[in-house]
Amino acid sequence: MATASTASRITRKIVIAVKKAASRNKGWYDLHMAAASGAIAQRLPLVDLVAEIRDARIPLSSENELLRDFPALSKRIVVMNKIDLADQTQVKGWMRYFEQQNCIPYGVNSHNKDSVKGLLNFIQAQVRGLCKANHHASETITIMLVGRISAAEKGRLKHATVSPQPGETKDISSFKQYNGVFHAQHLHLQIGSHPNIYLLDTPGILPRMIHDAELCSKLVLTGAIRDGLIEQKELARYFLTILNLSDQYKKWAKFSTNEDRLLSFIEHKVEDSISSKLEMRQKKQHMMDHTEDLIVNDVRGTIFDTISCFDGNIELEEDMIKLMEAELVALREAFRVPQGLGEYVYNRVVSVKLLDLYRTGRLEHYTLDTLPLTLHHPL
Repeated sequence: MATASTASRITRKIVIAVKKAASRNKGWYDLHMAAASGAIAQRLPLVDLVAEIRDARIPLSSENELLRDFPALSKRIVVMNKIDLADQTQVKGWMRYFEQQNCIPYGVNSHNKDSVKGLLNFIQAQVRGLCKANHHASETITIMLVGRISAAEKGRLKHATVSPQPGETKDISSFKQYNGVFHAQHLHLQIGSHPNIYLLDTPGILPRMIHDAELCSKLVLTGAIRDGLIEQKELARYFLTILNLSDQYKKWAKFSTNEDRLLSFIEHKVEDSISSKLEMRQKKQHMMDHTEDLIVNDVRGTIFDTISCFDGNIELEEDMIKLMEAELVALREAFRVPQGLGEYVYNRVVSVKLLDLYRTGRLEHYTLDTLPLTLHHPL
């Protein structure tokens, strides 16, 4: 399929750029990450349970490859972080998938304090349930937290109070900060008692080498691999390929700046009723008057208009590229980019702003990994 070749060409460019950066020792895998990988591998056989943090937008691509070497870890909690940014229609399917893999799934928004407390309460309940089922006599249970979360997210985890007694959650070690991300040095958090439950934090790590182009592109797009390794325009085009092939943009008809197209779209959706153009305009004005972020809605409307008026066939690679270029040009005005900056700066500013809106969930929610077809889908 031509659209697949368009995405493949973009992902190949991303991988080439990432590999070039890695060859200049400017990649993501440094001495700190290498040391962390060794430390995790040494401690894994010693812990009672593993809680693996994955990105809910890429539930397979964010797997920690170190855990593949430890099949003895029969029970694992898979924490789907950033659940608020994933496609909610697919969440249940992924939960069932991990259950079929003999894992215990849980979704969390680690930017939300209450959601983090809920996660720690869930971990406590799972540990006590397993202890009871297995007649675990130990007075201390250690859980290793494996996965990549930001410094701010770790801060919420560190300060979460979920224990039955005030002050029971304890930090008995220290943080080291590197490149804006906290790397824990044997950080233990006591999150429960009877039995004593300790959470052993570990630094977030990535594979030393990533050969799969699509996997690498997903990690860069979601921010697991830092942006500076590639041109922002290529990454923005990768996102636009995903957006253009979805139906998400149809939700933005109410932000259209084209009155005739907006009316046509709404009239098509309304069943068993006929509204006048005046009523339609009033509905649009009401929505716009109550918009908190005018720029975001202008971006949504611009993308809706650009796709809707495009007369090409996005199944063809050449036409898909034309559509993406048209979107990047149209978004200059939506983002209020000053004139006279030059083509390169225009593209970079628009790309950075577009990626920020995607990563913060303001351009709808996407799950980039495909649920394996061999598994039973949820009813």
